[in-house]
Order: sequence, then C-alpha cells, then structure tokens
Amino acid sequence: MEEANVIMQEELITISKDEKLKQKFNQGYQKFWLQRNFETQYPVLWNIAEKYLIAFPSSYLVEKGFSGATNILKINERGDLRLQLTNIEPDLARLVEIHQIHSQH
Repeated sequence: MEEANVIMQEELITISKDEKLKQKFNQGYQKFWLQRNFETQYPVLWNIAEKYLIAFPSSYLVEKGFSGATNILKINERGDLRLQLTNIEPDLARLVEIHQIHSQH
C-alpha cells in the first residue's frame, strides 16, 4: 500500500510538470483522462480516476440523450434546425402556392 502511495505521488509530480497535460486538463476532464496511453503511463492514478469517470459520463450521456429528445419535441415550435443553419432562403410564396387548399375540389 505504501509503495502505491509513493508511485501515485510520483505520477502526480510528473503530470504537474508536463505542459501538454496541463493544456489537455484545461480543455476538460474527458480530454485529459481519456487520452491515448494515459492508462499505461499513469496506472495508479488511472485506477483511482477510472471509478469516477465511469459514473460521471453516464449521467452526462443520460442528460445529453434527454436534451436530444427534448430538442426533437421542440422542433415544431421553432422550425427545423437545418433551416436555421443554412444560407438558403426558402421560396415561401411558392411553398404556400403549392400547399394551398384548392376550393374547386
């Protein structure tokens, strides 16, 4: 147990001196902890962090999924998002003309 504590302290010191890792950390915990080879380079820290990473992304994914479902339900209120993201101007007059109810039927 004491040896694992010493290794953990060494890993923390190494991480705190690495400028690239500091930049990744500032970009968010996911980019920091889930980068390639982190598990093999810092195994003691990874074993500790992994327990927390499993819990938080799960709630994040649930929230993201709920947000997506809510977004789909609100499309009728605000219109299709694809139209808001394009520079194409719809020809509303022609669309109205096509979809008008014809009284002759």
